[in-house]
Amino acid sequence: MLLKTNLKIFYFLFLSISLAGYAQTARVKGVILNESNAPVEEVNISANGQNAKTNANGFYELTVPANQTLNLIFTHVTLKKSTLTIELKPNEDYELNVVMNDREEQLGEVTIVNNRKRVQGIVNIEPEVIRKIPGANAGVENILKTLPGVYSNNELSTQYAVRGGNYDENLVYVNEIEVYRPFLIRSGQQEGLSFTNTDLVENVDFSAGGFQAKYGDKLSSVLDITYRRPTKFGAAAELSFLGGSVAVDLASKNQKWTAITGVRYRDNSLLVNSQETQTNFRPTFADIQTNVNYTPSTKWQWSFLGNISQNKYNYQPLTRETKFGTFAEPIAIQINYEGQEKDRYDTYFGALKSTFKISEKLTLKFIGSAYHTLEQEYFDIFAAYALGEIDSNIGSETFGNVSFSRAIGTQLTHARNDLDALIVNAEVKGFHDLKKHQVEWGFKYTREDIRDRIVEWEVIDSAGFSLNPPKLPPRIDFPINDQPENPYVGPLVPYKNVRAKNYVTISRFSGYAQWSLKNKIGSSDVWYNAGVRMHQWQVSGNQLNGNSQIVFSPRAQFAIKPDWEKDMVFRISGGIYYQPPFYRELRDQNGLVQPNVKAQSAVHIVLSNDYSFKMWERPFKMVTELYYKSLADVNPYTLENVRIRYAADNSAVAFAQGLDLRLNGEFVPGTESWLSFGYLKTEENINNQGYIARPTDQRLKFGILFQDFMPNIPSVKVYLNLVYNTGLPGGSPSYADPYVYQSRLRDYRRADVGFSYVFTEKNKTRPEGHWLKKFKDFSIGFEIFNMFNNQNAITNTWVRDVYEKTQSAIPNYLTTRVFNVKLAIRL
Repeated sequence: MLLKTNLKIFYFLFLSISLAGYAQTARVKGVILNESNAPVEEVNISANGQNAKTNANGFYELTVPANQTLNLIFTHVTLKKSTLTIELKPNEDYELNVVMNDREEQLGEVTIVNNRKRVQGIVNIEPEVIRKIPGANAGVENILKTLPGVYSNNELSTQYAVRGGNYDENLVYVNEIEVYRPFLIRSGQQEGLSFTNTDLVENVDFSAGGFQAKYGDKLSSVLDITYRRPTKFGAAAELSFLGGSVAVDLASKNQKWTAITGVRYRDNSLLVNSQETQTNFRPTFADIQTNVNYTPSTKWQWSFLGNISQNKYNYQPLTRETKFGTFAEPIAIQINYEGQEKDRYDTYFGALKSTFKISEKLTLKFIGSAYHTLEQEYFDIFAAYALGEIDSNIGSETFGNVSFSRAIGTQLTHARNDLDALIVNAEVKGFHDLKKHQVEWGFKYTREDIRDRIVEWEVIDSAGFSLNPPKLPPRIDFPINDQPENPYVGPLVPYKNVRAKNYVTISRFSGYAQWSLKNKIGSSDVWYNAGVRMHQWQVSGNQLNGNSQIVFSPRAQFAIKPDWEKDMVFRISGGIYYQPPFYRELRDQNGLVQPNVKAQSAVHIVLSNDYSFKMWERPFKMVTELYYKSLADVNPYTLENVRIRYAADNSAVAFAQGLDLRLNGEFVPGTESWLSFGYLKTEENINNQGYIARPTDQRLKFGILFQDFMPNIPSVKVYLNLVYNTGLPGGSPSYADPYVYQSRLRDYRRADVGFSYVFTEKNKTRPEGHWLKKFKDFSIGFEIFNMFNNQNAITNTWVRDVYEKTQSAIPNYLTTRVFNVKLAIRL
């Protein structure tokens, strides 16, 4: 009886909603592009007797009946018809951007499957997901860290490692323009803002390996970001305890001029103050970014991308107390600091891009860009440290407190590092559409001018005795140091001392050509891609005259979609990938530039299966990838926090192998979530000493990105970002022999959760003229970072006791549990 009553109520509500929506309308709009990403004019869009055409910028807008299943049809005189089945809600504004080609394509219902990206092994991330998911460094990189094969154990950093590579092995493009990171960053809390402004993003593509020849010369991954072209005025703002941002969209009436501009400010004090070191911390991280587009005709388009960023990092540590050891013998280190650190990173970036459509079959692109960075890293910090015994008597009133301590040493660190770098690029690209075949090519010239001064030293005193460096300078006769048994009468030298001035110019010429084809083998669809890259470079400068070097990088992909009932795509990709050295890879651990460092090389092979299916009548996808990389001429390095120091001698060989799994789909109707698992093993052999784990050998990785809402209060959204990574090899002193120190840091475990109340959730049912109808989004959120308050360590501080002849590794913990409030508005 109760079931029948509930069913009647359900039918009544359903009928009421249907009648209320009768004769109401919705709007579908967007931009039509061809396969060269150029706008297409005069495309006819029709649905249920309604018609519209795209303008010179490819823009269209069509009013259609709501609550009806419609066939949306796109036709053009030179391109094949595309169709889409769609159903919109009353007053819904649905943005649909379509890429048309010369092959007729049924786009499907509701969800548009982009086979082009699917067969390339590219992961596409929705900008809306990027903006909503919480994280200490929210943004594109925050989402990447939940993907399989992408590793990071530092929530304060936007840097990431992919499938055994390091932070310098990842390509990042914005609107097809390569972007760069600052050089001198040594810790995550110094980084401030990522280059990518998520308020401006339209599309994010990511490939973790086996990518095509059109992408540049790096060993690990490609992040390809496209900023949107607005069609009307819009604005967005966000404010939280970590800073704020404002973005504005502008478009002229004839759609020839469009612009998006974003301003951001970030303050990491909330996160840094949660760490164990008590500080006076005054950071200012700010930037302004703009993307301007001008389309004078259907054949010609111009765009400008500009960015000015200023990061000031003023850091004054005061005290620190860290507890470690075992439950039976707990120990604490107490440190008192004097001095401060003042760092500054100013970057200026500008790029001009022109797209010229010569014909329907040929498109040319011209790109010029310049990147200028001015960086300084100054600090003088004195630390006096003492080891203490912790009262472990459970019944004691001082249980858990330090009951006894003894001063064992001091440390003075000093740096005056300055860097001035200017990187200029000029590039031309071509795209030929030959019906089934597509040919792409490009040539690029790059000039890098770097002026670098390094002055770093460290003096360590243990119980009144100055410690000599672990590697003594040559040509100095040092007597045996067996303090405190006998007095030391040799010269006093810093424990670490690096001094160098480098004036370096690197000239590069690179190019690529690749061919693509979609065809059939029997009833199965197949895709082919093959290409080759060339890169020539030479290093010169003050007392430097490097050899001219050149490498060739062949790459290929093959994918097949069998004509099965199950929707599966099988793919194999790979090639020989080279990474010619960037400036940081040329500089050895003494700060000197080695001009003849070779390009590191890696033979990639990636096998993958992409399975799309329905579960609970909702779309899901399972992607499985098995990969292997064989690396030669490897440039060994040490990793301390996010600072990489290279040996600059190509003295190693290495390998990386692993398995990545990702299940994504609508676990909750209408929202995308995913589960990730990654297994990785990467080892290197330095100077034929045998294989050991590389600094990025993070064996296991689990990631969860989950979106949900409260059933009884659908305006309340819940977002979960959870990552578990097994420990990295590391924590050893930067000077240490990696064959001696092969311990691992503790596992990295972190969960960030966000709750958001969306005031605009019920806008569809509100009457016209309601003040909330002006907003696309109006929400207030509450976030908990590191929800379970896990203690994650990024490095170790090594304390040396001359009496005990021992070194103690004190973990440097990252952030604890932190609460944040966020307000988001979008017009």
